[in-house]
Amino acid sequence: MDKAAQVAWNEGSARANAAYQTGRRRFTIDPITRLEGHGKIDIFLDGKGDVERAYLQVPELRGFEVFCLGRPAEDMPQITSRICGVCPTAHHMASTKALDALYQVEPTSAGRKIRELVYNTFMLEDHALHVFVLGGPDFIVGPDAPLEQRNIVGVIQKIGLEAGKRVINSRKRLRELIAYFGGKVVHPVLGLPGGVSKALKPEDLPGFKQLAKEGVEFALWTLEVFRKIVLGNPAYVKMITSDAFTHRTCYMGMVDEQNKVNFYDGNLRVVDCNGKEVCKFTGWQYREFVAEHVEPWSYMKFTFLKQRGWKGFVEGPDTSIYSVAPLARLNAADGMATPRAQAAYEELFKTLGGKPVHYTLANHWARVIEMIYAAERMEQLINDPEITSKDVRRVPTGVPKVGMGVVEAPRGTLFHHYETDGRGLITMANMVVATGNNAARIAMSVERAAKGLIKGGNVTEGLLNKIEMAFRAYDPCLGCATHSLPGHLPLRVNIYDRERNLVRQLVQS
Repeated sequence: MDKAAQVAWNEGSARANAAYQTGRRRFTIDPITRLEGHGKIDIFLDGKGDVERAYLQVPELRGFEVFCLGRPAEDMPQITSRICGVCPTAHHMASTKALDALYQVEPTSAGRKIRELVYNTFMLEDHALHVFVLGGPDFIVGPDAPLEQRNIVGVIQKIGLEAGKRVINSRKRLRELIAYFGGKVVHPVLGLPGGVSKALKPEDLPGFKQLAKEGVEFALWTLEVFRKIVLGNPAYVKMITSDAFTHRTCYMGMVDEQNKVNFYDGNLRVVDCNGKEVCKFTGWQYREFVAEHVEPWSYMKFTFLKQRGWKGFVEGPDTSIYSVAPLARLNAADGMATPRAQAAYEELFKTLGGKPVHYTLANHWARVIEMIYAAERMEQLINDPEITSKDVRRVPTGVPKVGMGVVEAPRGTLFHHYETDGRGLITMANMVVATGNNAARIAMSVERAAKGLIKGGNVTEGLLNKIEMAFRAYDPCLGCATHSLPGHLPLRVNIYDRERNLVRQLVQS
């Protein structure tokens, strides 16, 4: 390959690398931004300058499922929370629920309510992070805004200093509740088989009641910000509903007995692209309904509906690809379990033409609605008379065998599955994570956006950012999604001279 075929950097950001390979023009967005983890997008153009193929590649790898082997089962809530610093509470809670099943112990009523209180607090705080920091800059600041402005500083400049202070302070206060029960926000020490490690002191109750009330006000204020800045901008609404950001797939989400959204507990419900129920199952049954497919260009596995079989990256009534995350949860459910969230839920579907909604970027709107639900559920739980009970744990006595736990992480459905020997040491660990459940649809969304936006070889920084918006809407966590270790990690090192010419390549195949 000659020098012209090797690489030419975009001098502005070094994110868009144009290379010519076998007669095709190639653009690489590396690294992709405003997400947890590391990834890149390769875009290949045909002779007309239109997109031939686009790939979301995940080159990072973490081996949690392997180095959990041989560890005591009770360590798993702490080990798995280290997978991700953004969503440790999701892994911690799924793992704790798996230990309940592993040790055949039912948590006390108060212990369960404390878990759900902490978890909804986490969901509210984490969704706020994405709305204002990760995904928000694309809408609040603008998708075509200069790169240096598409961040939290640009958001604060747009919404105002006092609004920025409110976002930061609200997240800080919510994290204080998580730290109260878990000892710390990142990697909390809270869940135990049969309950939790700490009760709520009655003298601390008034402060948390006030926090829950403020949480509801913050979530409702966030919806008003979204209505004004996003829904009030016809260009944004046109982009949200455009074909470039639309896919007709199945949707999965956890629901309660009334088919209402629930983050902590319930059954998994799947609907097809027409909103018809395909199946409903418990976490224990996940292997009967969920399978994983592997592609050579990514360390991320692609889940699909097992009973339909892998049919490739296709959409439509017969597809086996499904989506999780906020929009999927709303599509899979019959409504929200709290009044203000239900009103916002009805507004979304009325505005966007009924259920199900297939617009990928509508995930941002659905995320705000889930913030309202999480805050209202917090308020319900903190006002429950049992929340200050000291009976927060039932000590297990059973011999550990097999356990499965499932929760709705901010990014979608999360399964943890453990098996142990007679001593309680892990012999098998499997984690089907939210971003893995979304992986196939994310890959489709990136390619659809690239094909819809790039025409005639016209590629700008703004267009590349809009392609990133296709994956960013799912709020992916690539560290979570690449947790398995196949046994060998290929390595390629490129060495360039001072003029950025490739002079040597070291390859470990």
